[in-house]
Amino acid sequence: MKLPLFPLNIVLFPGMALPLHIFEPRYRDMISQCVARQELFGVALINDGPEVGGPAGPHPIGTTASITRVEKLPDGRMNIETVGQERFRILALHHEDAYLTGTVEAFPLLETDLAAAQQAAHALRPWLARYLSLFGEATATRFDDDRLPHSPAAVAYLAAIVAQIPMREKQTLLGFETATELLEQERALYRREVSLIRAMLTSGQSRHDPTFSPN
Repeated sequence: MKLPLFPLNIVLFPGMALPLHIFEPRYRDMISQCVARQELFGVALINDGPEVGGPAGPHPIGTTASITRVEKLPDGRMNIETVGQERFRILALHHEDAYLTGTVEAFPLLETDLAAAQQAAHALRPWLARYLSLFGEATATRFDDDRLPHSPAAVAYLAAIVAQIPMREKQTLLGFETATELLEQERALYRREVSLIRAMLTSGQSRHDPTFSPN
């Protein structure tokens, strides 16, 4: 299918909320058409080029976004709220419109071995919970690990969304084909990130539990 594309310096994952301020004329036009037609648009991380003012080349894997709220401003600008829906792969780019469009195909996260995916999700959950707890400690916010999802895909996408890592690394996560592969990669990532946050807290005021060691 053909999809309007919005290259950004951010990686959108399914289930992720993404507020946007729309001010460039080309994207005002794009969003206005999406709203009028009740259509999705695609968000893809910029691979080359600027985010504002000029053409940008996107990475080939992105996520569709649905528009859930629109605030129209007097000068034509808009504030919109969107939510990530499904992954897609770009097959071809088109430049005939003021904004970029692409021919894309669906790129769903596969669960070829449900038992393996569930096991990988179970192994990741304590690391994700510890990361969020430590991050909350560092930022003086409270985290309730009872609210963590249980399905492999939901755990995988939540872990990708909340990880405070470079966007290029998030793009790598977005490109995994199966839930099991993504979850296993995230487990290694979270082992690293938990160690980094522990070190940060230790160098400041040590309040974490040093005995935590999930398998």
